[in-house]
Formats: sequence, C-alpha cells, structure tokens
Amino acid sequence: QVQLVESGGGWVEPGGSLTLSCTAPGFAFSSTWMNWYRQAAGKERELVAGINGSGGATNYADSVKGRFTISRDNSSNKVFLQMNKLKRRDPAVYFCNAVSHRGYWGQGTQVTVSS
Repeated sequence: QVQLVESGGGWVEPGGSLTLSCTAPGFAFSSTWMNWYRQAAGKERELVAGINGSGGATNYADSVKGRFTISRDNSSNKVFLQMNKLKRRDPAVYFCNAVSHRGYWGQGTQVTVSS
C-alpha cells in the first residue's frame, strides 16, 4: 500500500532553514521520480522540486532555486527538502508525491515563516 508521510515542518524566522522529510514505503521507490509540492492558504498546489530515481537529476521552481535542495535516500525510502534562506512567501503545507502514484498524497507538513 502506498503511503506518504511528510515531517519536519515548523516555525522559522525569515532567513532561517528547515529540512523536510518524506517517507514513502509501499512501492518501487528507487525507480520513481519524486516531487515536493506546496500549497499556501487560498492558493493552488505548486510544484517546488523534483528528483529522479537515482538522485542524479533534479529540478526546481524558479522561486526556490539556489535556496532549496532536494535529495533522497533510497535505502530508507526517503526524500528530503533542505530549505535555506526561507522567505515570507514560502509558508505553506508541503507535500511529497511520487510520479508513478500521482493520486496518493500524505497529510503534508506545515511550514511557517515569521518574525
């Protein structure tokens, strides 16, 4: 059974850092492109970053390039999002998603940025 469990969110001041984790058991994780999305209050869900199965290819939304880094550990079925230099426009609920199982979503993890 596909499960996606996000964690690591919280409150941080502008300029601060957080690392999000997503545990994704239940499917062929190491061969699946994984994405991080975010959804701010009242807005549509947007793609933030993606990484291929081996971890050798990544892409980022322009709004987070140079600040966020996506990575993965296939031995533990986890994907990470290192977020640095967080800005007031970054608060949202962050979700991970597997391209091979687009219909499955976890509960997400809330990120709050304020001083």
